[in-house]
Amino acid sequence: MAIKPTDFYDQLASHGVEFFAGVPDSLLKEFCLCIDDRISKEKHIIAANEGNAVALASGHYLAQNSLPLVYMQNSGLGNAVNPLLSLCDPDVYSIPLLVMIGWRGEPGGVKDEPQHVTQGRVQIELLEALGLPYEIISKDDNQFAEKISNVVEIAKNEKRPVALLIKKGTFEKYNTETQESDGQRMKREEALEIILENLHENAVIVSTTGKTSREIFEIREQKGQTHEQDFLTVGSMGHCSSIALGIALSKPHREVVCIDGDGAMLMHLGSLTSIASMQPKNFRHILMNNEVHESVGGQETAAKKLDLSAIVEAVGSSKVFKAETPNDLKTNITDFITCSGPSFLEVKIKPGSREDLGRPTIKPVDNKENFMKFLNK
Repeated sequence: MAIKPTDFYDQLASHGVEFFAGVPDSLLKEFCLCIDDRISKEKHIIAANEGNAVALASGHYLAQNSLPLVYMQNSGLGNAVNPLLSLCDPDVYSIPLLVMIGWRGEPGGVKDEPQHVTQGRVQIELLEALGLPYEIISKDDNQFAEKISNVVEIAKNEKRPVALLIKKGTFEKYNTETQESDGQRMKREEALEIILENLHENAVIVSTTGKTSREIFEIREQKGQTHEQDFLTVGSMGHCSSIALGIALSKPHREVVCIDGDGAMLMHLGSLTSIASMQPKNFRHILMNNEVHESVGGQETAAKKLDLSAIVEAVGSSKVFKAETPNDLKTNITDFITCSGPSFLEVKIKPGSREDLGRPTIKPVDNKENFMKFLNK
């Protein structure tokens, strides 16, 4: 019997937890939707990355002396390691906080995508290496309240971070109303079809994690095309533009196109400064901006309230183009591709994808080998 998100929240609230920050995760989706309903915007912050969330929570503790909660997928734990060890650790500032982690790639027969397998397998060892006391919670757990109490007591008494490791399927569905998106905008798959049709046949593509890479794979399959020119970044959220930049600098005579997402781009926004510094003429950066973390529940990103094209323009890295309709995209993509780079194209899209959207059937290592051969043609 899955746990009601409201029951879980009530247990946290009974211990005085009132501030939440994190990066959304599919395993924690229902709980995050519950927080959205229960907590004001000032006390629930969807952070750019997990390290930011730890720092935000630490600031709350310093100001209020109350225990905050940081949530994340275990793949994001790497972003949080530095502030957990150099800020919150008992040997530094000794800041107590709850770290709620979605356990992707859990070993023992729980099927998951390849980018989560190693992370899931070493999860317990990572927590122990970080010195984080933890409790594991699953859908059949009738002692979750006691487990929350256990880690809260340790956090408060020893003034240190503690963890709640959440297994797949722990939370039952939380009903919430979904807002209708702008009908004028395209869905991502439609925009990707236009983009792929207009790129040079030898263009090198690096696509971000999530549904973008899945849709590119399926578009190629439907058209009977190979996948050799596409590096499908199935993990490493926020890093595809840096991967693409590394390729562009090493292959200056090849057209390199990064297809990014708003949540991913915001996660490591500093990568824009490297593009601005190096100014590679063969670098093309496309932002598919639906203003939400779609793959993990549809929570809003900060892009909802930001002009990301203006940020790129201010950094001075690229010539900037925009598109919001199919006609906009078809009109602007030629200039975006043919101008002397680096160039940046923001495509405003609406959330949503096909229910039958599949996943790449090629192993990541095979994708890499084929891609490297294509680069050396």
